[in-house]
Amino acid sequence: MLIHAIKSVIVSLTLALLTTSTGFAQENRQPDIIYGRKYGLALTMDVFKPTVKSNRAAIVMIVSGGWFSNPEAINPKSTNPFTSRGYHVFAVVHGSQPKFTIPEAIEDLHRATKFIRSKAKEYDIDPEKIGISGGSAGGHLSLMMGVAGKKGSELNLKDQVQGFASGANAVACFFPPTDFLNWGEEGKEQLGRGPQAIPNIIAPFDFVVFNQQKKQFEPVEDSIERRKIGAAISPITHISKQSAPSLLIHGDQDKLVSIQQAESFVKKMKEAGAIAELDTRKGAGHGWANMDKDLEKFADWFDLHLLNKMK
Repeated sequence: MLIHAIKSVIVSLTLALLTTSTGFAQENRQPDIIYGRKYGLALTMDVFKPTVKSNRAAIVMIVSGGWFSNPEAINPKSTNPFTSRGYHVFAVVHGSQPKFTIPEAIEDLHRATKFIRSKAKEYDIDPEKIGISGGSAGGHLSLMMGVAGKKGSELNLKDQVQGFASGANAVACFFPPTDFLNWGEEGKEQLGRGPQAIPNIIAPFDFVVFNQQKKQFEPVEDSIERRKIGAAISPITHISKQSAPSLLIHGDQDKLVSIQQAESFVKKMKEAGAIAELDTRKGAGHGWANMDKDLEKFADWFDLHLLNKMK
């Protein structure tokens, strides 16, 4: 019953952007590329090559709604606005709720972006020209990669991917959560519990910590520790002048993720000296008709901030 409830929420969150398309040519698609492994499971992405001459830039499309992620939700048609301009597109599937939590999904995106940079020569892309996009939970994860990328670690002969940096150089996303400690208004928490909890999206907030002595995961119950995690997974906490240029599109009647989340994020970005823009959709909720057309605006944003091309 839980899975069915989650799927119904995901459909409402992602609309046509994350529904599988049929009858679309997929000659440029490489499915199920393994970008990492955890607990014996493979983490995968689908790669879509440009349908015109490559511009040597890449777009990461995060397949996520309510932090539920599934390869079946990859929509090849949604890659068109990017591949038709010369972008490589990497459709990334992360470890999904209800099994995995938000901090674990974030780590998967760090891994995915490191992997893409490790393959820059193979795909003939510039590792400093990586954009990232998503909607709702996918928007949240996109912003985390825009504001909280990590430097590469020292050479690891067993896992050379770790030597590359994570994160993105530009972000464009729909209605993202940005601040779990100030949800809709200052001081209201949204950590999967209490009156602010989103129905059917509880599991991603079931934070755990690994007990080294017992060699097992244990739930995080302490309220202070949970708030620390809430701050760590909030994009707004990590903003700096170096944060990636970010475009947010958000409906002003969104009842699931308040537009306050976008407004406060963009305000803090500008205060920090970073580039950010909010495109407010009057009367729109958590999604609207013809959202696919907004992907062209995303492509324009990436053209400007990755390729220095004006429309």
